[in-house]
Amino acid sequence: MIWDSFGSLFAGVGQWLASADGVRGLIMIVIGCLLLFLAVAKDFEPLLLLPIGVGCIWANLPLSAFLGEWDSSDGHLVLRAAHGLLSALYDVGVANEVFPLLIFIGIGAMTDFGPLLENPKMIFLGGAGQFGIFLTLLLALALGFAPEQAASIGVIGAIDGPTSIYVSARLSPDLLGPITVAAYSYMALVPIIMPPVMRLLTTPAQRAIKMAYSSRTISRTVRIVFPVAVTIVVGLLVPFALPLVGSLMLGNLMRESGVVERLARAAQNELANVVTLCLGLAIGSTMVGANFLNLKTLAILGLGLFAFVADTAVGVLMGHFYRIVTRGKFNPLIGAAGISAFPMAARVVQREAAKADYGNFILMHAMGANAAGQIASAMAGGVLLALLA
Repeated sequence: MIWDSFGSLFAGVGQWLASADGVRGLIMIVIGCLLLFLAVAKDFEPLLLLPIGVGCIWANLPLSAFLGEWDSSDGHLVLRAAHGLLSALYDVGVANEVFPLLIFIGIGAMTDFGPLLENPKMIFLGGAGQFGIFLTLLLALALGFAPEQAASIGVIGAIDGPTSIYVSARLSPDLLGPITVAAYSYMALVPIIMPPVMRLLTTPAQRAIKMAYSSRTISRTVRIVFPVAVTIVVGLLVPFALPLVGSLMLGNLMRESGVVERLARAAQNELANVVTLCLGLAIGSTMVGANFLNLKTLAILGLGLFAFVADTAVGVLMGHFYRIVTRGKFNPLIGAAGISAFPMAARVVQREAAKADYGNFILMHAMGANAAGQIASAMAGGVLLALLA
């Protein structure tokens, strides 16, 4: 009896390897190894690409107990009960939107909104940095995607993994894998994708513009009132964005209040690290070859890249508007930091400014625009949910 079971098992694995699904599974295992290479050898978003790559490999191995129990009695491998670790992580943390919101609490605890409060006009750069989301939505609709799918694809342009997960899990869970992989991959590629766009739309003289820093000191009271006020305003104006923005502001309130330092430190470290690990594994589990390897995935990756480039370009153009209004006193590169990739986008902006003039330091201005982009991306996701959910 035991030998018969083993024989049936090996026959099922052999048929799987020889089938189209088996070939796709092997390809996905190679892709998972590629993600591991990018994380380990190239240091591209290792905190996420490493667990995503491992989750992808686990999910595509035949008879993977990480997905659940399999049946091979008829010579074909069939997932009989999806109660493995990966399935549980997905059901608990992604399908129910828990992991993205917990990560937003950690992000809020790590974010200093001081540069934004010192220069509130940066909030408009954050808004401009979301233009590509809606432009990509229209393009995806023109290509035949359903409205819910088009909205989920457009959010990739925010370059904000938790927002992309939150929106796509509610609107298009079937596209969650490729959308999440695209969002986090482009986050890792911010230092590669953004600079050519910024250099194309600016001159060396414009990139070398130096800016004075505000001498205004933001009081502790203002820092505490800010997250509370933002939560109330967003809750009244864009209720669908409240979970994202509210979680972000909760983390920031813990940071700025100074009365729950243990919670703030835990949110920045233990909570963020554990949830990031679980989220990466859960997302990797959605990268099953039979569902992932198709033309639709390639279209999603292309549209996501278009959204990223459009967000960066419109942000720089908004920076030019500020430059004109201030009569040449505003560095247009800062507009590119209006996307939500915090703080990578701000660092890339500073690096490009320093290349034009080694003594040019605009990092804190860029951090203000970058912080505004975090809020704006969450609100953009809420707007899409309000329209389509």
